[in-house]
Parts: sequence; structure tokens; C-alpha cells
Amino acid sequence: MSAQPHPRIRLGDLLVQKRLISEAQLQTALDEQKKSGRKLGRVLIGMGAVTEEKILQLLASQLQVPLVDLRQYQLDPKLVQKMPEQLARRFRALLLQEDAEGFAVAMADPTDLFSYDELTHQLHRPIKIVLAREKDILDAIDLVYSRTGEITSLAREVSDNLESDYELSELVRSELETDVPVARLLQSMFEDAVHAGASDIHIEPEDRQLRIRQRIDGVLNEQVVAGTRTSQALVTRLKLLSNLDISEKRLPQDGRFSIRIEGRLFDVRLATMPVEHGEVVVMRLLDQSAPQRSLAKIGMPPVVLQSYRHMLASPHGMILVTGPTGSGKTTTLYSALNELNQPGRKIITAEDPVEYRLPRINQVQVNPRIGLDFARILRSALRLDPDIIMVGEIRDEETVQIALRAAITGHLVLSTLHTNDTLATLGRLLDMRARGYLVASALRGVLAQRLVRKICEHCGNSHAPDAQELAFLRSLGLDAVTEAPWRIGKGCTYCNRTGYRGRTGVFEWLEITPGLAEAIRAEATVRFSDPELRPAGYRPLALSALDLARQGITSISEVMRVAGGSLMLDGTTVAAEAD
Repeated sequence: MSAQPHPRIRLGDLLVQKRLISEAQLQTALDEQKKSGRKLGRVLIGMGAVTEEKILQLLASQLQVPLVDLRQYQLDPKLVQKMPEQLARRFRALLLQEDAEGFAVAMADPTDLFSYDELTHQLHRPIKIVLAREKDILDAIDLVYSRTGEITSLAREVSDNLESDYELSELVRSELETDVPVARLLQSMFEDAVHAGASDIHIEPEDRQLRIRQRIDGVLNEQVVAGTRTSQALVTRLKLLSNLDISEKRLPQDGRFSIRIEGRLFDVRLATMPVEHGEVVVMRLLDQSAPQRSLAKIGMPPVVLQSYRHMLASPHGMILVTGPTGSGKTTTLYSALNELNQPGRKIITAEDPVEYRLPRINQVQVNPRIGLDFARILRSALRLDPDIIMVGEIRDEETVQIALRAAITGHLVLSTLHTNDTLATLGRLLDMRARGYLVASALRGVLAQRLVRKICEHCGNSHAPDAQELAFLRSLGLDAVTEAPWRIGKGCTYCNRTGYRGRTGVFEWLEITPGLAEAIRAEATVRFSDPELRPAGYRPLALSALDLARQGITSISEVMRVAGGSLMLDGTTVAAEAD
């Protein structure tokens, strides 16, 4: 492995020589460089004179160094972390390989002799430069240098510093001191969760260890295992932040607090539960700084979006969003409220809890301890001259009765139910003793939804379905051979080796047709699954999810995981409706 630095070259002259930019563009860039102090390459890219890819290809050819696409490269986290994070960020460098001759290091500027000398000195071995995009290097640094090691170290420090009985007064007094190990441990946990895009943090004490896990894209990922005494300090500090009773360890508690993480404001919903070896804590992270998504950006197919928006424009009636916990119902409701939120409309919501604060909307927090439940809020809201009412969840007979009557007396009512699909929602309303004629008159449409993980854009590859996936496709009446090429993520650094990164919605929209309304009025539940009563374009969840797999957005196995249970509709397969 060569350990010689690459000679400094004049990038501007080289670009002009290769006719990638003009002399005038070079002079303009040099003038700007003198003012801003930025590197010439960055200035030229910012001007639009040349692309970063062209510059990288030219440098690789001129210096005869490999050009690596880190988005496709399988990084070894243990090897990468042999270079301290501070050095990696300072020099925009990343360790890629190690052999008997030294290290292969990816750099954005292979002609930087100072960086080369400093890295060689700090790593104590010869290095060979490999060229890579600066953004890819920084993204990889963010992903690989997670705070797992820091959290482990801090957890050990907390455990070592704590006696079995620690002074509460000391803990309260040091609550805001950032150099206290417990506070620094919490800070690292939250920052790591935000970087990983986690929606929840789980703290779970066991007999001899503590598990800290993150829910990323709907799946739990174990992050660190530490000592048991650390759990006591973490739970106590979190209870203090949430204004909970730190002396009560026998009963569940829930609370919330706000925290600013790297300039972004998060609401943290916290719930505790006593278990055999202490208390389990689960925290939901809600980013208040993130802009609310519009309906157009949550993944609805155009046909569903058009019909759903048409129903939202109705002056009265009920629209329900259904699905299990974590299926994105709240996001859909808030997106709808954002579109409906206009100066000429009075909107009142009843929520448990209020997750995101919206201007101009009167949001009411459910509080069962004082008798402020959904039904009571709904009764009171009707006396406040609302145009639109959003009920966080219909849970009981009283709430459904009030909501239905509100929907037929000139109000648009939005709410959610925990059902598996749209047709099951009709039966569920009747099971809650709602009268058929009320449901038929009030209900305008039902939207069932799930969230599926998207294949990582960095490691997605074509995929031949296995035997189980082929059987699933055949159950839908599909021939896998004639379908569009299927894809799967093989796993890489960017997706934490899961093959997936990010999620999108899958939707099943049921508009209430006159025929279906008549069946509801007659409470003839056996007729709900009659295909003749469904609107044109109705598409069950399983097939909607499969559409995403056809487009290469998700995988067949993810469709099976999320929507496999929706294959049967009252005993009738959906195969006949496949395209």
C-alpha cells in the first residue's frame, strides 16, 4: 500500500484545461473564494459551473486514486471507529480497509497534505487515499459514530458513582447540571435517538443488566446493555423532568416534558410500569419543530387522495381513520386538519394526549382523573359553535352516539377506531350499539391504513421471491414471473443493516355508497363484504401494499408482515380483485 501523499494540484487550472469551466467562471469563483474563504471546488459547485461528480471523476483520473461510492460500500463500524470521531469530522475522512501495509482512508480532498500528515501521525500507520463525496463521508460519520459507546461509558460511570441509596436532595440540586453523569447519559440517549430517527426509547431493567432500545421505522433495535443501578438514576431523573411522584414505584405513571435537542424542540411523552426488577420507561419523541405533513406527502394514491379530499370538503358527516397502534392515524388526522384549518372555520379537537399544537385550533386534552373524557368534551364542544370536530378516538358507546348525532346535525366529525380494515369498522360501530340508521346517515367514508418500511435507497437490489413469498403472491392470484422486478435491501451502514430506511403509508379507502348505506341501515353485516356494494376503485390493504412492492418501494416480505392479515374479507379472498 502506497504511503505517499498526492501532489497539490491547481483545481481551477485543471478544470479549465479539461474545458469543464471557462476562464471567466474560474475568475468569478476565485473572487468569491477570497470573500467567503470557502474551497474553490465548493464555490464552483455552488455557482452551478460544474457538478461535484465531474470534479471527483477528474481528480480520480488525474491523481490515479480509486473513486468510491460510499452509498454502496459495506462499511465495517469497528474498523471505522479506529479513527477517533473528532479526527474523522475534522479532516472529512473515513477508514475503509486495513491490511498489513496500513489503512485505506476515504477523503473528500486527496491533495490536502496537512490532513494526510496528521492522519498518518494519529493512526500510527501508512495510509492510502481513496476519493469519496464529502456529503457521503459526513453522512457515514453520523451513522457509524453513533453514541452507543458513549452511552455505555456514561452508564458505567453512573453505576460506579451511585451507591445503593443516593441522596434525593443531591439529585434534585444537580438536575440541571450538564456535567452530572446521569444528565449526560440522558443527553446522549436523546441525541442518539434523534440521529437514528427513533420514535420511541425503551428503558428496561433486568436482573443483572439494563436494556436501552429504540424503535426505528416501527421495529425495536437494542442499543446498549449496562448495569442495573443505572436504571434507578435514569428513572428518577425522568420522573423529575415529568413532574411525577418519584417515591411511587408500585403503580404506573405517565407524564410529559419538553426538551430541545440540537436546536429542535421535542415533546416527550413518558409512561412507567413497575416490573420485577424496577420500572420500565417508554418515551415517545414528538418533534414539534418539524413541519406538519400535507395529505399529498403521506403516501396516499392519487385516486384515494382525491376522494378523501372530496369528503373532507363536506359540510357535515363523519370520516373515520382506522388501524392498529402505530399505523400513522394521528399523522393522517393532523394532515387533514392542516388542510381544513382556515380563518372561516371553527375547529375543536379532543385528544389523549395533544401531540402537536396547531394554531387557530382549539385543542382539548382528555383528563379522566377529573372526569374530562371524550364524551364530555364532545358534548361541551357542540355548545361552542364548531364547524369541525376531531375526536382522538371513539372508545365507548356514549362517544359514538354523540359523534354520530353531531355528524348529522351540521358538523364534520373526524375520528379514529382500532379496527383492522374498513369493512370491519362498519361492524364495530354496530357492535358499539350505534343504530344502523344513524351510521348510514352520518358516515361518509372510512380510511384504513398501515405503515410499511421502504427499501433502503443505498442497498436496494433486485430480488427473486422465495417459496413463501411465491405462495403469498399466488394467494392473491398473481404470477411473480410476469410482475415487475421485485426488490429487497441487502443491508448497509445507512440502514443499520436492516435493508429498510424510512416508512410510507398504505391505505384502503371505503366511500359509503348508497347500496352499502342501505346494508348498514338494515344492519345486515353479512352483506358488507359483497363486492357489488363497494365503490369503483376500492382496493384492499394487501393489494395496496403490493402496489408499493411492484414499484420497488418496499419488499414482498414487508407486505406480508404488515398487510398479510388483510388477505381475508369475511371469508372471501381478495384474489379476484387483483389486476
